Amino acid sequence: MNWKSVSSSNLSEVGYDATTSTLYVRFHNSGAYAYSNVPESIYNGLMAAASHGSYFDTNVKKAGFSYRKI
Repeated sequence: MNWKSVSSSNLSEVGYDATTSTLYVRFHNSGAYAYSNVPESIYNGLMAAASHGSYFDTNVKKAGFSYRKI
């Protein structure tokens, strides 16, 4: 899994492990988190979004994926 920098006021870097369907997100101010059972299509959408923060909020955070701080 490789971290990729994103241009966002909230998100710093994003990574994805396709073998475990885990989305990794590093925030500017609150550390890094791993989100479980996230489809690869959500990761691809996040990376292609005009606003990474808005896409993340709508499609990951509010979608209710379980997460843990790493």
